[in-house]
Amino acid sequence: MTKKSKPNEQHFIREYLGGSILTKVKVLETLVPDIEKAGALVAGSLGRGGTWFIFGNGGSAADAQHLAAEMTGRLYKMERRGLAAVALTTDSSALTCIGNDYSFDAVFSRQIEALGRKGDVALGISTSGSSPNVLAALKQAKSQGLATLAFSGRGGGALAKSKFVDLCVTVPSDFTAHVQESHIAMGHLVCFLTERALLKSGFISDRGASTAKERKRG
Repeated sequence: MTKKSKPNEQHFIREYLGGSILTKVKVLETLVPDIEKAGALVAGSLGRGGTWFIFGNGGSAADAQHLAAEMTGRLYKMERRGLAAVALTTDSSALTCIGNDYSFDAVFSRQIEALGRKGDVALGISTSGSSPNVLAALKQAKSQGLATLAFSGRGGGALAKSKFVDLCVTVPSDFTAHVQESHIAMGHLVCFLTERALLKSGFISDRGASTAKERKRG
């Protein structure tokens, strides 16, 4: 790398990080009430014995797995029982079977049809807001009585206009990378809000606390 190229690369790094920060500032300024509502929907479902289904494509598939793991595993320091969350992006046999026998548009909706129950909650993640398989899964979820959430970007796309989506939280950015970075931050917040609400209701307890009590699931 030449001396001349170093400032150019450093400018790019500063510009990228600045854009990421500004996107999160916009999220902070405009989306706090919607993030709170999303947390309440997920907590309400899990607190009644429901399951949180999460899905998306590419980087959004990775986000789905990440968030599900935060619930079944441990989010931060609280030692509590695992919470019911399932990423519909991880079963390669189901994904390839459904994709081959039906179509890629059905890879999530077919799993919702098989696993979803009234009172569960589904989160579809799409940076464009227009992924056909995410839209199809949310439509299927709504028809079965699940609460439906979406994370989107680029103005919200079809998800923001869909009658099958109870709440669409749209990151105010057209740059995919910054939308994804905000999606995982929003997802972490939903996980924290869910954990806080369930702890307050007594559905879970901090097993590290001296007076740990929790209600049985279901």
